[in-house]
Amino acid sequence: MARQSRNRPWRRVAGFIFFGLLIAPASGCAQGNGDPASDPRFEQAVDLFEAWLDAKMAYEKIPGVSVALVHDQDLVWARGYGYAHPETQVAATPATMYSVCSISKLFTSIGVMQQRDEGDLDLDDPVSDHLSWYDLEQTYTDGPAVSVEGILTHSSGLPRESAHPYWTGPDHPFPTRDEVIEGLSGQETLYPGRRYFQYSNLGMALAGQLVEQSSGMAYDDYVRSRILDPLGMSDTYTDIPAEHRGGRYATGHARLARDGGRDEAPFFQALGMAPAAGFASTVEDLARLASWQFRLLENGGTEILDVNTLREMHRVHWVDPDFDTMWGLGFAVSRRDGERTVGHGGSCPGFRSTFQLIPAEKLAGVVMMNALASPDDVWSKMRAIVGKALEDIQADAGGGSRRPASLAEYEGRYESTWGETVILRWDDGLVALGVPTDDPLEAKTTLRHESGDTFRRVREDGEPGEAYIFHRDEGAIARFSVHGNYSNKVR
Repeated sequence: MARQSRNRPWRRVAGFIFFGLLIAPASGCAQGNGDPASDPRFEQAVDLFEAWLDAKMAYEKIPGVSVALVHDQDLVWARGYGYAHPETQVAATPATMYSVCSISKLFTSIGVMQQRDEGDLDLDDPVSDHLSWYDLEQTYTDGPAVSVEGILTHSSGLPRESAHPYWTGPDHPFPTRDEVIEGLSGQETLYPGRRYFQYSNLGMALAGQLVEQSSGMAYDDYVRSRILDPLGMSDTYTDIPAEHRGGRYATGHARLARDGGRDEAPFFQALGMAPAAGFASTVEDLARLASWQFRLLENGGTEILDVNTLREMHRVHWVDPDFDTMWGLGFAVSRRDGERTVGHGGSCPGFRSTFQLIPAEKLAGVVMMNALASPDDVWSKMRAIVGKALEDIQADAGGGSRRPASLAEYEGRYESTWGETVILRWDDGLVALGVPTDDPLEAKTTLRHESGDTFRRVREDGEPGEAYIFHRDEGAIARFSVHGNYSNKVR
């Protein structure tokens, strides 16, 4: 994708948004206009991803999912699948709001680092130096005090939660700010500081209070004026917006029960825990957060943060003794297949989400869902399938060959006694994908057209294998047979 300028504004590249759960080729984008979404390689990758996601959502009873993919500073792809409100069949879209829960911690961490850069606090400062009411018992007196950096890296020794049962259903009684403070006197450190990683929502709630104390502003006012408004994130809230309940804000759903269903989750607001777990947002808005980081890393200087401060936040500041957990300043840091990823996930009653950046590739992904399922699974498939196609297009911008329109009639979902198979166009032929599957790239079977309605599996050595024969009813494809057995087309 050619650069337009070093200071270009955030923009959407893809010319379409997909609502619903249809497995169909993308349409509405003319090839050759510079948009990666118009490249056939991107189109077929999206089709494969959607076939996999469609099955995952159906078998795991996930009502709605929204996704976004950012390359460099551009939102190249954003879509919604399923329903924000299943009862009324309101479609999920890229503009649907979800609870993003612990992704909230990134905004709080940015606020803390802004205050550090302005000289109002230091990372080594004990929290008690800034919060006069902090009276949580320091059990390990020979260890370091709970510090600002310890909170941002979850290595302070603080307990995980405030002294309130807000993760307990059905009501999820989150405490107010004052109740969080009142509860400190009955709490104590869990570990010595700088000894172990212990994820702490309490710590990040206190970080929000550090921002308030240092800036002299209410937390919501600070985050909106210093982070959200400058980035154009008008659909992001520091706590769940009650005015959008039943409208733009999706209805959450609980874990998958033994009977295969999901109960509707209660509406909640995180109140005093909002700096740790309260935010609501959209995939399009979090794409703006990713775009800003790529822009700052490229252009340098200061926008929201100094570029070196952002780099500092992305670097590893804590490694647990088992070397399995690494944390920057607010950001989780991981390394997979040689790629360093920074970001955060979120899990709250009825919602799961993930926000991930691969700085070296200038690639970022956002996944939000209104059910307790795995957004990381969706991101990993989106990265491996759609992200890889984007990389291929960047490496060879000449454009792929248009997939034959004549093969579109074979596409669809087929069922037999033994399971489901999705047929998709791929390059100049077809692929057959059994669903559900853990690895759609490995599970797809390439089919090469032989004659008429007959295709043959392409073996790993390139030679033709068994025949896939498609059969018609009144001229329309109705089923296919392989090894003499049939699968009927259902969609």
